Amino acid sequence: MRVQAKGTLRKMLSRLEQPVSYSVPLGANEVALNKLLEAKIRLQFSGNINCVHCGRKTKSSFSQGFCYPCFQKLAQCDACIIHPEKCHFDQGTCREPGWGEKYCQQDHIIYLANSSGLKVGITRATQIPTRWVDQGAAQALAIIRVRSRLQSGILEVMFKQHVADKTNWREMLKGEPAHLDLLAEKDSLLAACRDEITELADRFGFFAISILNGVDPVTIRYPVNDYPEKITSFNFDKNPLVEGVLRGIKGQYLLFDTGVINLRRFSGYEIELSTE
Repeated sequence: MRVQAKGTLRKMLSRLEQPVSYSVPLGANEVALNKLLEAKIRLQFSGNINCVHCGRKTKSSFSQGFCYPCFQKLAQCDACIIHPEKCHFDQGTCREPGWGEKYCQQDHIIYLANSSGLKVGITRATQIPTRWVDQGAAQALAIIRVRSRLQSGILEVMFKQHVADKTNWREMLKGEPAHLDLLAEKDSLLAACRDEITELADRFGFFAISILNGVDPVTIRYPVNDYPEKITSFNFDKNPLVEGVLRGIKGQYLLFDTGVINLRRFSGYEIELSTE
């Protein structure tokens, strides 16, 4: 095996091409992955974990790469990141007001996506289409633009009474989902929630909630040669060695002939990547 790179792992980087172009950062190195399809790859975890924020060595990783002190103090690790409708920036209790101003008090997009079926989601406007790719969406459509993370969270809670807000990652990795008419799904969802949307516009102001018209759905194709028939998931905490023939890349997953692994989950882990 030939060592390609060794360093601290971060989430895969992607570019929206047809198919999506992927690379994986390992410390100061960046390894292009698409060209490694059908190659035998070995990922070896050294046992070292470093916080993705402060860099200190840690025995355990929290919230995809943080040491415990950072997990406790950083705004990006607060519960409101998972539940944006609980954003408390306006109450003056944000752990890091500067961070909240930069990331939460910015325009957000509410979108529909098709990864393992129809779902609703939110993301900062600057994170499109990265967010869709990270979730393994085959189709996506931006439907509403709002002025803050709190507003997007409140809308998401409202919409998920009608549409799922989670991706079934196992189903997503088994193949391409059935094609959906996202424009028709958008119209149906907005019609079902028309009164609630009007109430929120009255609450936050007329210009706070903008329904996006004239936007076409985005179709995303991934570099996958074969989908696994049975999903077996690798975990560096249980087995520091992952190897197999790379059959595909989707979302933040590498698909081997021997199993799959979510690389983002192991951000901060020191990994050596080798190829045969």
